[in-house]
Amino acid sequence: MKNSFTVKPIAYIHTDFKEKFGIPRQSGRAPSLTAKIIFTPEYRNADALREIEGFSHLWLLFDFSLAHKEEWSPTVRPPRLGGNKRVGVFASRSPFRPNPIGLSCVKLIKVEQTDADGAVLIVSGADLLDGTPILDIKPYLPFADCIADATAGYAGQHEKDGVEVHFPQALLEKIPEEKRKGLIDCLKDDPRPSYQDEGRSYGMRFADFEIKFTVEKGVLTVTDIDNR
Repeated sequence: MKNSFTVKPIAYIHTDFKEKFGIPRQSGRAPSLTAKIIFTPEYRNADALREIEGFSHLWLLFDFSLAHKEEWSPTVRPPRLGGNKRVGVFASRSPFRPNPIGLSCVKLIKVEQTDADGAVLIVSGADLLDGTPILDIKPYLPFADCIADATAGYAGQHEKDGVEVHFPQALLEKIPEEKRKGLIDCLKDDPRPSYQDEGRSYGMRFADFEIKFTVEKGVLTVTDIDNR
């Protein structure tokens, strides 16, 4: 006998990412990024957040809302492996899964009380597309969730991947001051697919801007910024 149940969003997260390209590959890789979690009216109840500010970090379970498919594949191609090697879907964090559910750990900055949306969670380090549906929120427990001798398989070899960022001051000043460090964190994580050649020009949408850059010899250089 098969059991099934229906899940529905309890909230939506609002970030500076309007498209997939440029989103950090894992949560915490761009710790200066901030985001807002706004609850749906049904779950906009202050009692549901009682004691939450005692936790420094939270787990977000979310819907890979742009990755829904009728069929599923037992293997996927992780971008960090160059897109040419397959691994088992359950040995990956690919969004293309039998149930498109994601897991992300964020830092809780504060609970902000608003007239329009009730209690809003302000978090940092999120790796989610703007408008992603949040299915559940759970506290991160360091004594249970942090395993000191855990191994990371094939992903471990990319733990320290990144680039140096050269951001001309005149271009940096086009970005609102409160967003600059988060943007630089994202660029340091190297948004490019692993299989692309150096020297190519890229455009990354961030907030209301199109960030144009190139990468050569481990240095990412911002070349232009357009308002979207």
